[in-house]
Amino acid sequence: MGINVATEKTIKIYNIMKIEMNPNEMVVKAADSNFITNGSSIKGKLILTTQRIYFKPEVNGGAEKHFEIYPDKIKEVMFFKDKILFPTGLNIVTKDGIDNKFSVKKRGEWSEMIARMF
Repeated sequence: MGINVATEKTIKIYNIMKIEMNPNEMVVKAADSNFITNGSSIKGKLILTTQRIYFKPEVNGGAEKHFEIYPDKIKEVMFFKDKILFPTGLNIVTKDGIDNKFSVKKRGEWSEMIARMF
């Protein structure tokens, strides 16, 4: 598993997911994640680039769409309890008050890297 560049504007994550990249944008970190919304969990990839945080849901026939969060829209990054033994809850709160909750391994590393962006 690794990151392979497909074109200058498109990148493949783990050889299965493609995302459109902005000019001068590079992937910093990518991991399997779950986006937690309204009591349900959507599997996908959480991707941190030099310009944004990007969530791409797995292709499973559902209507879930990808979304992105730019650093100037982030108010704070917090942890939340999702598991007792190995907590993975990461909440990215935007300035408009929206909670973006993810379950991701090594949430401390993610939090530090995101905090450096804004």
